[in-house]
Formats: sequence, structure tokens, C-alpha cells
Amino acid sequence: MTAHTEQVLDQKGRPLRDLRISVTDRCNFRCTYCMPAEIFGPDYPFLPKGELLSFEELERLASLFVKAFGVEKIRLTGGEPLMRKDMPDLVEKLARIPGLRDIAMTTNGVLLPVYAEKLKKAGLKRVTISLDSLEDARFKAINGRGIPVSKVLDGIEAAKQAGLGIKINMVVQKGVNEKDILPMARYFKEKGHILRFIEFMDVGNSNEWKRNAVVTKADIIGLLNEEVPIEPVDPNYKGEVAERYRYFDGSGEVGFISSVSDAFCGTCNRARLSAKGELFTCLFASSGFDLRSLVRSGKSDQELAGAISSVWRNRTDQYSLDRALSKAAPRKKVEMSYIGG
Repeated sequence: MTAHTEQVLDQKGRPLRDLRISVTDRCNFRCTYCMPAEIFGPDYPFLPKGELLSFEELERLASLFVKAFGVEKIRLTGGEPLMRKDMPDLVEKLARIPGLRDIAMTTNGVLLPVYAEKLKKAGLKRVTISLDSLEDARFKAINGRGIPVSKVLDGIEAAKQAGLGIKINMVVQKGVNEKDILPMARYFKEKGHILRFIEFMDVGNSNEWKRNAVVTKADIIGLLNEEVPIEPVDPNYKGEVAERYRYFDGSGEVGFISSVSDAFCGTCNRARLSAKGELFTCLFASSGFDLRSLVRSGKSDQELAGAISSVWRNRTDQYSLDRALSKAAPRKKVEMSYIGG
């Protein structure tokens, strides 16, 4: 058998290429669209340490995804991944896996001044930093903790100094921060960082999503074109989530993640591993497949690979597409803070 078994395709012919690993369900922010403070309050029952996959268990599963299924990219998420102790140690373990080309992390950036250099040394390639406004009062209200914009900008600077690749994610909501679209575009165009606009999505059950709160990709493009014209660019690879656009004047690019107005389910090749070891095949899934109990009951790598293969082969998910076609039945969905978006 070669390093990779045969390519595993789901029911819609989609391969498994990317793995997103949530390392914790905790976060130091309480963003209104992800972990609203009135739900995730002081008494919220976060996962006890023993329920989280250990670094050794994560390394074993990640190795399996790479070796048996040809996964090439891993993204570490949370909650806020840097809330988990010793993250550079995990990155170092993952970076040793033969065949893994890319390790990235999604973070709110606040802890990067402490960790950026260590993460880079350990083998992290890139960070995606969430920032929804440059206007201090608005950002403090969105993050639910009164944390100033400067804390995130310090994190971005620390990542830059450490030599990490950087992208910025902005979730745009009507009536909340659409007036920040142009200021954010101007600022990050000048800084030379790619800014990606994300349509407000109905992830989880607690963010009170309404379609009329969505600022669509077309709306944002229209706004940008009035001041800083952009044109589409080919994707970097098949299955890339963000649609790429570049500025006419050649000074960089922006991206759009538009799962509401322009669903990309057809090329989705991502699996998600929750903080407690459940395998999810869609961001909008109601439930996951429990890999942790298989790992902890002494199953062999071959048995684990068989279970993962079976889950992926039976995958039919296309929630965003169904939603667009008004075919998505109401369902209880896993919270984004639990599977890392």
C-alpha cells in the first residue's frame, strides 16, 4: 500500500482534503454571532480537560487523516485555540507528520504577542485573525468583553514580525458593522494583508440569525467598486472557500466567504474534529461521529481509518445549497464555538 490509500469520495464525489481541529470550546471573547455572553455566561458548562482530546490523541488522529486519506492541510480552531495551554507543543507534533503541507490557525489575535514567535518556530505557517471593526466602541460591543481594537492590531503585528502568513476575517452584519466595510478595506489594503468578508451565517442556535441581517457578497462588491475597484481572480486551488478578488491598482486582494448568497457546498472537502473528538462533516451539522471513544477503547489505526472512511463515504451534506433552494429543514445545529467555524 502506498502512503495514501485510495481517494475517499463522499456521496457527491467530494474528496477529503482539509481537516479543521477544534482544540478547545473556551474563548476570551463573547462575540454576539458566536458565543453571546447571555448564553455563554460564568456558569456555562465548558468541557472539562479530560473530555478534550489530548495532544497525543490529536497527533494520532491527524497522522491518520494525512496518511490514510491524503489530507494536506490542518487548521487549528476553537473557541480561541490559544486559550489551550502549550499550543506550540501541539503545532510541533503536527508539523512532524510526513505529507502534511500546511498548518494554519484561526484566532482572535489577542494572545499572539505572547505566542506568535513560538508558534512560527514550532511550524505554524499562517494565521487567520478575526476582526469585525476598526471602530473601538463598535468592536468592544461586538466582542462582548470590551476588548479594544488595539489588542487585535498588536496581535496582527506580532504575527507579521514572526513571519507568519496573515489573513483577516470580517463577519459583516446589517445594522451592526456594514459601515466598517470600506474603512477595513482601506486599512488592510494599505497594510498589505488580505481581508475576507464573511456573510453572517446561521451557525449554531444562539446567534439569532435572520436572512435580512445578511450583507451579501454582491452588496459588498458594489460598495468596494465605488471607491477601490476589484476584479475576480482564479482560486488558488480546487475547493478554496474564499472567492478571490484583486484591486485594479495591483495593491493586493480581498476575499468573500459567501455561504448564504453563493453556496460553495459542491466543492467542500473539509472535515471537522470537535474539541471532544467528534467528527463533523458539515459546519451546520446537528451531530458528529464519536472518534474519541474509539481512540480510548484501544482501536487500531486500521479500525479508526475504517470508521472515518465510512463516515466520509456516506456524507451527503449541502446545507447552504439547500438553504438557498429553501430545502433546508429547520434543525438544531452544533455551536460554532464548539467546532471552530
